[in-house]
Amino acid sequence: MNHAFYVYMSYGITAAVIVVLICRTWFDGRARRRELAELDAAGIRRRSARPVATATDGVSA
Repeated sequence: MNHAFYVYMSYGITAAVIVVLICRTWFDGRARRRELAELDAAGIRRRSARPVATATDGVSA
């Protein structure tokens, strides 16, 4: 074994870790979007969303 083996091995391990982190972030983002879509379909809204004015609110549209 020579010095190049350790250098290439460290680059390979670093690249593998970066790929794993990118994939994990991508899959987690997809899962969160899916959760938000399910909540939205169930009628649950975000707190930051504007409230929908209804006839019982006393607000005229």
